[in-house]
Amino acid sequence: MSEAPMVLVIEDEFFLQADLEAALTDAGYAVEIVSSGEEALTLFMGNTNVYRALVTDVRIAGRLDGWQVARRVREREATLPIIYVTGQSPEDWASHGVPKSVHISKPFAHAQLVTALSSLLNTGPPSIG
Repeated sequence: MSEAPMVLVIEDEFFLQADLEAALTDAGYAVEIVSSGEEALTLFMGNTNVYRALVTDVRIAGRLDGWQVARRVREREATLPIIYVTGQSPEDWASHGVPKSVHISKPFAHAQLVTALSSLLNTGPPSIG
């Protein structure tokens, strides 16, 4: 039996953290949740876990936003699947998001997130835009 894929989640709203964790663990993923971009980069760059994907809000606690974190992560891991779960418009994603990522608008159904994540992990990311 293989280990559950580890997903790094950046969300600074407590209730949304619990919601995202429930959706992803119910779908068979291991989840690590942080509140800020700085925390996420510390974990990601520290190589303590092998993350298979990043799920991030855009407006998060700390100095870095989700767009910046995703770009920094992609500098190190060029093909890591990234999903933006945000209230920001898709137009912002088209201009600020990293290539081959997915934008999911809040509010969303758990199935949207799980389907997007499964798709990115199993078939590779779709083109941006």
